[in-house]
Amino acid sequence: MPGTLGTVSTHRTRNPVGGHIRVAGGLATVGLAHARDIGAETVQVFVANPRGWATPTGTPAQDEAFRSGCAEQSIPAWVHAPYLINFGSHTEATAERSVDSLRHSLRRGREIGARGVVVHTGSATGGRERGTALAQVRERMLPLLDELTHDDDPWLLLEPTAGQGTSLCALVEDLGPYFEALDRHPRLGVCLDTCHVFAAGHDLAAAGGMKQTLDELVAVTGPGRLKLIHANDSKDVAGAHKDRHANIGAGHIGAEPFRELFGHPATEGVPLVIETPGGTEGHAADVARLKELRDGGPV
Repeated sequence: MPGTLGTVSTHRTRNPVGGHIRVAGGLATVGLAHARDIGAETVQVFVANPRGWATPTGTPAQDEAFRSGCAEQSIPAWVHAPYLINFGSHTEATAERSVDSLRHSLRRGREIGARGVVVHTGSATGGRERGTALAQVRERMLPLLDELTHDDDPWLLLEPTAGQGTSLCALVEDLGPYFEALDRHPRLGVCLDTCHVFAAGHDLAAAGGMKQTLDELVAVTGPGRLKLIHANDSKDVAGAHKDRHANIGAGHIGAEPFRELFGHPATEGVPLVIETPGGTEGHAADVARLKELRDGGPV
């Protein structure tokens, strides 16, 4: 690590480390307690059932307590949109529901003070050509980006997938056409999942693999677009196209590439959120491991 990152507080400023937290039973009462239990410096939450289309209203008191609690503790918050969203779907009902669901996540993100909303980049279903699917992405998603006109509106963060099926965006190079379809909108960013990009074919475990991948990300999307990292090891080998997360250092990526990630210029100020197995105890261990790597500790 560069010598300028000489204190723990500076390390945290460069890369807060945290996790996806439980919020069922109370965004603030349950969520912030879980964040404390795992030692989180940043958090990610669902604001709706991740496997459904419901768009529930929030509880104002919980929203305010969560927002103020995060602000007081300097904890950046993020929202993950539901998994069913697919703007490349050939099914009209899915496309329409995707619009409603993502609009809901963006609105709720603003209400709870989230810095960004993560959405999976989807797939071209029903035998559609990639270009046709991306045209629909533009038609459905660009208006949502144009609605982000308030200073406190969250970023919309594209999360490439592991490359299963007819994925629209898995390799870093796939972000190019996706960004072009959305006019490289000024509120458009990237959430990079290390397991996904490894499974898609970027060998982060190879010598220089992490640097090469991050260099390519900047070249394709432009500087400053990487806003969040999902820090997950992989149970499968590079290029397996399987989205199976492992604990940090316990998978095929290993721990050393995460240390390299912390030192790359593109990750300056970018928080890391884990989505790993193991419940509270496992999550606390992964958060602690990443902090150790960030702060220059042993692999």
